Amino acid sequence: MSPLLIDAAGVAKAFNGVPALTDGRLRLEPGSVHALCGGNGAGKSTFLSILMGILRRDGGTIRVSGQEVDFTSPAEAIAHRIAIITQELSPIPGMSVAENIYLGREPRTFAGLVDRRRMCADAATLLSQLGFDIDAGATMGTLSLGKVQLVEIARAISQDARILIMDEPTSAIGERETQALFRAVRQLTSKGVGIIYVTHRLDEIFDIADTWSVFRDGRFVDTGRVADIDRAGLVQRIVGRAVESIQARPMPPVAAPVLDVRALARAGEFSDVSLTVGTGEIVGIYGLMGSGRSEFLHAVYGLTAADSGSVAMLGQAVRGHRPDLAIRAGMAMITEDRKESGLVLTGSVRHNISLPALARFSAGGVIRARRERAHARAMIERLAIRTAADTLPVSTMSGGNQQKVVIARCLSTSPRLLICDEPTRGIDEGAKQEVYALLRRFAEAGGAVLVVSSEAAEILQLCDRIHVFRKGRVAHTFPSHAANQEVLLHAAA
Repeated sequence: MSPLLIDAAGVAKAFNGVPALTDGRLRLEPGSVHALCGGNGAGKSTFLSILMGILRRDGGTIRVSGQEVDFTSPAEAIAHRIAIITQELSPIPGMSVAENIYLGREPRTFAGLVDRRRMCADAATLLSQLGFDIDAGATMGTLSLGKVQLVEIARAISQDARILIMDEPTSAIGERETQALFRAVRQLTSKGVGIIYVTHRLDEIFDIADTWSVFRDGRFVDTGRVADIDRAGLVQRIVGRAVESIQARPMPPVAAPVLDVRALARAGEFSDVSLTVGTGEIVGIYGLMGSGRSEFLHAVYGLTAADSGSVAMLGQAVRGHRPDLAIRAGMAMITEDRKESGLVLTGSVRHNISLPALARFSAGGVIRARRERAHARAMIERLAIRTAADTLPVSTMSGGNQQKVVIARCLSTSPRLLICDEPTRGIDEGAKQEVYALLRRFAEAGGAVLVVSSEAAEILQLCDRIHVFRKGRVAHTFPSHAANQEVLLHAAA
């Protein structure tokens, strides 16, 4: 038998005396996909950073192909043919797609110069083989978040690794791109590559993984074969308790629209989109990557300017194309990437919550700390945000709690409409259900919610009505009880 690609036991790491990982264990076989599961803060990222030489472990052992290792840098891990796709994307915006894929490994001419023609051709071939519709010569800064994620995936696969770590590789891409990725994964495992797969989308584990391990509170909990466990059993091990899913609710009564969009269009992105969202209603938008779904939200909220059409809130036209005008009209937006555009990571929890509504806590242009503190604490209690103090930087929080801070920030302006672009991206199953419950309570209290999600299961569980986008238009509209995942995928393709 071939030796295990990775055999790790008792791996430990502490920061300033505070344990982040106390017993990390994982066994990866050649030609297999091993799902590493756990909630936010379980120690998964710390463990993977140690495997890649980004962090040094304090204790435990790691063997790669039977040889004990203690990497002091990522270069050493790469030399052992280990590659990683990280959850935190790190493109170089001013460089091309091809340059990002082969950065540090550029093909050279006989004169030792970078062979740009060959590099671009190699990148184009790789992207085509993976089924990723991306121009190898495009500048990274012009790509959507989803396409940036695909480039990161292509870069890792291009490294000819024997061990490939995938940390939330599908968090920013749609169903079609996910299936293309899974085809690439199966090709790799057929050649003996071992893959450590980390995702909060549990359905993917049952689609692609062979084995699983669960970490919780910095410790290894259990491991086994995917064929021998069901979703409920896996969730219980991840969370440490049974998690109740938010169930479908009766359709709310028809009410006057809070949001009324008529024939909105923006060249090259979407055209002739009309929809309404009524009081107490949660309306979903589903579509494949590139269907225009996020671009439509940006135009509604004023992040971009529509070429034609109209947006009205509570019967009043929203004129101008600025987010401050949208906020004044009663909108708030949960953006797709909380770390890039939703939070000030170096700022405190309190500051992030109060930031869009500072006028409420100010007098004579001076922020009244007591008012701001009282508001932040009320939001922390209302949304069950877990933090030791509201003065801590938001960067120290788990992904689920960071997302709750984004929601608290949005609620600080007392909106009538919440616009949500991928509201549960990168958070665990327990935190997802908490976010769903928060959105439900907001709607039931008289608000309205418009949600974009690339997860069909999420849209079906959360929404009352579903608009399916295809090629920049609303292709179909369904009440949620009349749709399932197959129906949505068929309508979107």
